[in-house]
Amino acid sequence: MTASPAAPGLTWLNSAAESDARAALEEVCAARAWAATLLARRPYADTAALFTASDTAMAELTAADLAEAMAGHPPIGRPRPGDPASAREQRGMADADGRLKAEMLELNLAYQEKFGHVFLICATGLTAEQLRDAARHRIDNSPAAEGEIVRTELTKINRIRLARLAEKTGLTEKEGERE
Repeated sequence: MTASPAAPGLTWLNSAAESDARAALEEVCAARAWAATLLARRPYADTAALFTASDTAMAELTAADLAEAMAGHPPIGRPRPGDPASAREQRGMADADGRLKAEMLELNLAYQEKFGHVFLICATGLTAEQLRDAARHRIDNSPAAEGEIVRTELTKINRIRLARLAEKTGLTEKEGERE
């Protein structure tokens, strides 16, 4: 019996119809190649195996795949309306003052003009000042260096999102352990 899609988790991910699992994975990461790789490697014994598959899939993404993944992320300081994950991940910007939000907007625009995509960072747990400082620092990177940083940041974001997906059924990092 398949677990309810209303409560996805590792058990559900392992047994769900391919279309349902693909939709859940594409909520984690918009890169279709990444989702296809994770689907092909099902079932996962535990979240560690899922993370390993995710990390491997991220390392194999082409520049076009990375662009597709980044297109699924809103700019820092402007979480996607109605998306609780986006708001949760960017919580550090929520209480920033108007000056800092305006500065972040300017940095986002300058970054996007230079690199052709949104400034992407694993924002979970970072303050508005830390996010701004990271954007200031990274805007001076070469496109090649920035591309590798983006891949690393996406890997971190995917792990956080996959952990949340797996936790929805109570699975923890240890195989079979229930919370």
